[in-house]
Amino acid sequence: MTHLHSHTTVPGETKMSFADLGVRPEIVRALAENGIEHAFAIQELTLPLALAGDDLIGQARTGMGKTFAFGVPLLHRIATDADGTRPLTGAPRALVVVPTRELCIQVHGDLTEAAKYLDADAGRPLSVVAIYGGRPYEPQIESLQQGADVVVGTPGRLLDLAQQGHLQLGGLSVLVLDEADEMLDLGFLPDIERILSRIPDDRQSMLFSATMPGPIITLARTFMNQPTHIRAEGVQGAATHDTTEQFAFRAHALDKIEMVARILQAEGRGATMIFTRTKRTAQKVADELAERGFKVGAVHGDLGQVAREKALSGFRTGDVDVLVATDVAARGIDIDDITHVINYQIPEDEQAYVHRIGRTGRAGKTGIAITLVDWDELERWSMINKALDLDCADPAETYSNSAHFYTELGIPAEAGGTVGAARAAKGTRPARASGSGSSRSAEPRRNAEPRPARTRSRQRTRGGKSDAGNGEQTPTSGEAQSLAPASMAPVQSPANGTETGDGQAPRRRRRRGPRKPSGAGAATN
Repeated sequence: MTHLHSHTTVPGETKMSFADLGVRPEIVRALAENGIEHAFAIQELTLPLALAGDDLIGQARTGMGKTFAFGVPLLHRIATDADGTRPLTGAPRALVVVPTRELCIQVHGDLTEAAKYLDADAGRPLSVVAIYGGRPYEPQIESLQQGADVVVGTPGRLLDLAQQGHLQLGGLSVLVLDEADEMLDLGFLPDIERILSRIPDDRQSMLFSATMPGPIITLARTFMNQPTHIRAEGVQGAATHDTTEQFAFRAHALDKIEMVARILQAEGRGATMIFTRTKRTAQKVADELAERGFKVGAVHGDLGQVAREKALSGFRTGDVDVLVATDVAARGIDIDDITHVINYQIPEDEQAYVHRIGRTGRAGKTGIAITLVDWDELERWSMINKALDLDCADPAETYSNSAHFYTELGIPAEAGGTVGAARAAKGTRPARASGSGSSRSAEPRRNAEPRPARTRSRQRTRGGKSDAGNGEQTPTSGEAQSLAPASMAPVQSPANGTETGDGQAPRRRRRRGPRKPSGAGAATN
């Protein structure tokens, strides 16, 4: 069985508007121009308290509208003198602390858009400034000197500029910690505590987090004043998603890229995120897909900030429709129109799995999450499956030409391993000098993963049909042996081919147990 069950109670779409909630008309107008009129559940729950100046903890998974849940009341309060906030003089009055550069850029963009009709002192437009690492200090210092009413930043760069005297935190009226659990995971808690020591006690504090581990609860008790804890959905709802259709396939490492190439040709496939555990694998997958003609970008820690932003910008505009990322680099990427998430490698734990698949099925839309489980990843997958009660402990053995693979994911029968001429992956660093003209030379050698020696025993398949008619080669390497274990079943592709990816199709079939009937969750789309 490959189709996963979800057991979730997600709040229905609310019909309450931001105007109904008492938000300033300038903000309502700006949001409406971007097609945002009705509040999501987390926004409807938090806004009355936040607009009143209360401290609060908002707990909801990524993609439920947390940015405007704190952004709208933050802008409303600092722009409204009657709310008891300090006047807008160009010194920071609100600070939003986020764990990653990508989330910083995202939140800065959302708040800038929502604040575009708000004025500060003397008719000056209200200013929102982004402060994050990987970029030169000087432009950010200059932005602060010119006047910054709202500052959005990552902990390290914020602390640096505060210690240098460029960022004044003594006049804050509102403090927000966004994705607090991720800041904990990334080791930012000491920096957060140093920042907190620099800000006034008489301020409003808001903390948002998908989960509430012990250190975050302790932090909240330390710096918040009788906060109200708001959950937008139940515990189970935070773990799995009704709006996301989940699949898991047991796949061979050497066949994964072929499987991904075919998934990217599935019916209805739009913007897609592919997750890997390592930086070098992310770059390798991006380069492989680019060679096959896909519009792909990469975001990982080995890339400079400029390259990462270029890839993300292309993803948002549609110039890139496939983004390959590591977990850390992907934190903070907040895009509502992602249709597919592919777990190329199994994440470390169930929380990482939840964060990954939460990139799709957002803002009332539906999505598809696909996990490719290698043989050596079965133990980790078993732990994730058990923790989240996914009812898929033993994913079906699947290859790039397996009939059920095409059927379940809506892949056309004629789909092959390429879609056009080779491209350059967005975000890839310049290639080193090389005697090869292949685009693979764009991948730095230190990122290259060891590859088994290639032999003539391996045949490529396109759309389930062998490129060569000779099926009598004898495996002569570990690659050939591992690609076709003796227990592997011959598979019939939608294109009536019988190749399994190598020259010899074994005859024995391995089954770990009876498959459940289609009514138990097998996909039919």
